[in-house]
Amino acid sequence: MKEQKLKNRWLIAASAVGIHISIGSVYAYSVMTNPVKDIFDVDGGVVKWAFKIAILLLGLSAAFLGRWVEKVGPKVSGTTAGIFYGIGILGSGLAVQLESLTLFYLCYGVIGGIGLGLGYITPVSTLVKWFPDRRGLATGMAIMGFGFSALIFGPIMQSLFNAVGVANAFYILGIIYMIIILSSARYIERPPVGYMPEGYKEGEGKVIKADMANIDANEALKTRRFYYIWIMMFINISCGIAIISAASPMMQEKLNYTPMEAAAIVGLIGVFNGLGRLLWSSLSDYLGRANTYIVFFVFQILAFYFLPKISVELTFLVILFTVITMYGGGFSTLPAFLGDLFGTKQLGAIHGMVLTAWALAGVIGPTIYDVVKSATGSLDTTLAVFSGLFVIAFIVSLLMKQLVVKAQQKKEKELALA
Repeated sequence: MKEQKLKNRWLIAASAVGIHISIGSVYAYSVMTNPVKDIFDVDGGVVKWAFKIAILLLGLSAAFLGRWVEKVGPKVSGTTAGIFYGIGILGSGLAVQLESLTLFYLCYGVIGGIGLGLGYITPVSTLVKWFPDRRGLATGMAIMGFGFSALIFGPIMQSLFNAVGVANAFYILGIIYMIIILSSARYIERPPVGYMPEGYKEGEGKVIKADMANIDANEALKTRRFYYIWIMMFINISCGIAIISAASPMMQEKLNYTPMEAAAIVGLIGVFNGLGRLLWSSLSDYLGRANTYIVFFVFQILAFYFLPKISVELTFLVILFTVITMYGGGFSTLPAFLGDLFGTKQLGAIHGMVLTAWALAGVIGPTIYDVVKSATGSLDTTLAVFSGLFVIAFIVSLLMKQLVVKAQQKKEKELALA
């Protein structure tokens, strides 16, 4: 009877994608900047604060509510995420209708941001438990949805703004997001205790490599490997966000692109961001998680240093797009890596704490770029600074690799003695 009631793990994955595609629409924020700033009669930079607050709250809510997510389970936390994100978008429509910028910050930034944080970690920690054999692939699928969302909802937003007006567009989008997230949350749930996929059950031959540990969030904070992965993520995100935020002017400067041509490349950046999330996390199942991050940092040390010196269009774009795949891949490989390092006992809580690196990097990365660029006027010097940051990330990733190898050797000895 229990076997019949077991849910299809691929439909669990599809539900996770549904949640991430909905909340990932935050990446299409630039589409709404101009229509919203015209309503409030303010500069675009003022309106962008709602986005910054939303990303900050994403990181903070993921960190502080991670333990709660683990306690109540994905159905409750996913439903809560849908309610918060939906109300945040619906409230943004009301703010536009009332022409209240403060209400817009509160609804889109704070309420919507809490929904983002809950929605981001809820499905990921559940998927790791359903796919112990293919953690990278499973988390890559969900987080790819977050990366690709802007390509889907960006045009939909623009069409709605033109067809029904800004406030009504928010109302319609809020209802759409709420329906998708709440429907997805109804299906998603944890696997039974001790769940193993077909072929991996006792006596069936295939064996899953044991995790380094199975500890809670408080214990994770006392380990070196937690701080190693935090530093690695902070640097990868800071540098990635910096280059994404500066991509259009950089291509106009280095390749003599028109603003329209540069905008088209920015659209492609979204594609490679999404593809990288599935590609690298899936590859990490075979390469090993620590090795995947080492590849990221070695490539990007060279890429950031040489990119401003390259004037051949194709070479420039290939390197730029590869960097973007590694930016996205860093996010999607993370949950699987955390599962390897700490086990699945409180994976959502640990994942949330590491995402504070995202909240901080979203502000610090672009700021470093702007400060160095304005002080030196040189793209070479600016990207060389980021190349130097990747040297630090590379050293930390080697220390992490050393830890992983030692822990695996210790685990193998324990199993041999058992």
